[in-house]
Amino acid sequence: MNDLHVKDWMTRRVITVDPRTSLPDAHKLMRTNNIRRLPVVERGRLVGIVTRSDIREASPSEATTLSIWEMHYQLSKLSVAVIMTKDPYTVTPDTTIKDAAKLMYTYKFGGLPVVNDAGELQGIMTESDIFRILIAWFDEQEGGN
Repeated sequence: MNDLHVKDWMTRRVITVDPRTSLPDAHKLMRTNNIRRLPVVERGRLVGIVTRSDIREASPSEATTLSIWEMHYQLSKLSVAVIMTKDPYTVTPDTTIKDAAKLMYTYKFGGLPVVNDAGELQGIMTESDIFRILIAWFDEQEGGN
């Protein structure tokens, strides 16, 4: 398993947002596509990442006196640039799966953007990708069932 690399297992078709994307639009993208994180890309380069929990933390408390319309209006004025994690941890396509998994486990990341040397987004390595590797490995051990 030490010879497995991120480039062989990463998700290549990544849904991204621009730093100017509003929080409601980013949240809708996540819900619609059943994903928990969105890389933030500007001029082809990764500049940050925003997660569902980032958006949840930026949302007003349920104990607020604001109406649902006022809350939506306030959130619509915020862009992902305000809440995103800037310069997130990343891996390269040549990073080993072991090193990517260690990074994810150590820092409790559900996914890591994959970038090339120029900082351009190439894909994303998620928990689901790690599970796909484990399943393939177990299948191989069991004789391909």
